[in-house]
Parts: sequence; C-alpha cells; structure tokens
Amino acid sequence: MPHIQIDYSPNLESRLDLAGLCRTLRDAAVETGILPLAGIRVRATACTHVVIADGHPDHAFLDISLRLRGGRTTEAKAQATAHIFAAAERFCADVLASSSFMLSFEMRDIDPALSPKTSSIRRYLGDCE
Repeated sequence: MPHIQIDYSPNLESRLDLAGLCRTLRDAAVETGILPLAGIRVRATACTHVVIADGHPDHAFLDISLRLRGGRTTEAKAQATAHIFAAAERFCADVLASSSFMLSFEMRDIDPALSPKTSSIRRYLGDCE
C-alpha cells in the first residue's frame, strides 16, 4: 500500500521528465524488497502557488513523500529510504547541477487501524505479491 506523492514547483515541468521520475521511484520502491508492487501508487502534483526561499522564480523544488502501512522495521525503512532517495538524486542530477533546486524525501507510517483498504488489483497483475 505504499503511496508515493511527489509535490513539485510547476517550473520543473520544462526541466524534468516527471513521468519518468514516477517510473523510477516505482522501480526503486520495488527493488527495496519491502514494498509490494501491487500496492504501489505514485503520483505527481504541481503546486500552483509556491514561494521558494527569496521568491526568485527560477528556484524549484520537488518533495517526495512515501506513506506505508506500519509493520516494517526501522532498519528496513531506513535502507528503503536511502535507496529510493538515491534513485531520485540520480534522476534529478542534471537539474541539481544546472539550477537552483531543492529535493527532499520523507517516509512515514500509516496506522493500519485507522486506514482501511480494499483492492482488486492483484487479480490483474498475475504473479505478484
């Protein structure tokens, strides 16, 4: 059930392949071994109104938030965080090198008792956990 939400400044749309980033984060999440493909949802949303640092219009940001159901060890989550953030850094390397850009990531647990779920997607994925 991992949800990966990307919030970004709209001026990134001309500098970064956001659909490609979504796929990259999905792949990195699966590679961790603790985030099942069948539950992964990645979405990116441009933030319509932003002010970054001193307000210069060339500044850009991309904030990645990963929410997942509780139950994984702190060590496993830390390793997954490092792996996914490294993938994001690699993907964004050109933007980081060529412009004013802030990249951030946060992983946090969702309390399963307070987050009911239902899904039929596994029926359509074949051999997938």
